[in-house]
Amino acid sequence: MKLIYFISLLFLSLFSFTQALIPNAPQLSATSYLLLDAKTLKIISEDNSNQSTGLASITKIMTAYVVADQISKGFLKNDALVKISEKCWRTEGSRMFVKEGTEVSVEDLMLGIIVQSGNDASCAIAEHIAGSEYDFSLLMNEYAKDMKLEETNFMNPTGLPDVNHYSTAKDIAKLSIRLVEDYPETYKIFSQKEFTYNDIRQLNRNSLLWQDDSIDGIKTGHTSSSGYCMVSSAKRGDMRLIAVTLNSSSEKARLRDSRRLLDYGFRYYSTKKILSKYETVSSVEVWAGNQDNLNLGPAEDIYLTLTKPEFNSLELIVSKNLGVKAPIKKNDVLDSLDLFVDGKKLKSVDLVAVKKVDSKGFLSSTFEAVGFYIYSFFMQDEVN
Repeated sequence: MKLIYFISLLFLSLFSFTQALIPNAPQLSATSYLLLDAKTLKIISEDNSNQSTGLASITKIMTAYVVADQISKGFLKNDALVKISEKCWRTEGSRMFVKEGTEVSVEDLMLGIIVQSGNDASCAIAEHIAGSEYDFSLLMNEYAKDMKLEETNFMNPTGLPDVNHYSTAKDIAKLSIRLVEDYPETYKIFSQKEFTYNDIRQLNRNSLLWQDDSIDGIKTGHTSSSGYCMVSSAKRGDMRLIAVTLNSSSEKARLRDSRRLLDYGFRYYSTKKILSKYETVSSVEVWAGNQDNLNLGPAEDIYLTLTKPEFNSLELIVSKNLGVKAPIKKNDVLDSLDLFVDGKKLKSVDLVAVKKVDSKGFLSSTFEAVGFYIYSFFMQDEVN
């Protein structure tokens, strides 16, 4: 009987262990890549993600972000007309085909930048906002500094090669997440499949948009020095993944690399809301307050990205504050919650007061406050 029991336990443990196994991330042609969840910032797979590289037209993610921010702050309007200079008209590389001396709306230029990857459109909007492409690049670098993109430097709004124009997969992912979160309406443009301007119809260079409805961005890029680059993003349920692949070997390999990363992430990982903002996790005894107990919860929604079997072994352990003294403000941090998977601590979450607690009257408050300090002294002694 004992032997059967032992074999049963062994079988169950082996079954559980097997269930948790997942394959390694797929082999890619990209020399640098990163796959992460946009909400939790959980890195699912990476290789050389801090390696500096040229950006090509991935640069235009920041160009579009700057324009969106300038519009939101009232410095620029969508219907404003931009005069096209000879310099912008002559800009090499991918083009929207604006004409010298004509006036084009900011809205159309944004479509030209994002959908058609137009270097001419990028040049025109840069000159309109900052006076020159170089001065616009200085503004781009100020935005990069604000976002803490520490391994990034811009020299132009187009991505045309320059030895001092570079970034990393990790920084590009940060920038992409900021675009998605800060300017969702601008981000929607990145999913537009085509744009016609000057009677010239051009398709979005991100052909993944036609392959999977969950993929809604973001940007491709290519120069001889940077190779084939891509930032792709897809959302399924609560999970948005960002995949950055840099210096892939060909246009086809670039698409394959991005698709493999996204498919891998969605197949083997999930992002779930573990706790809602102010959801009661524990309670604490209140001394000298107008109520005896106070509920505690997280100050924001808590999400985790884990392999699917790992959610089955998730543990939430409260440190358990035994008492607090009023007055207490809403959002005061009073305790903490530790999240474990298979005995390994993933993170700690502050637990806050979900509402305020006022003090009692002076005499009652003073009496209970003395009691609280005595209680705290002995509890501290007990803990030690």
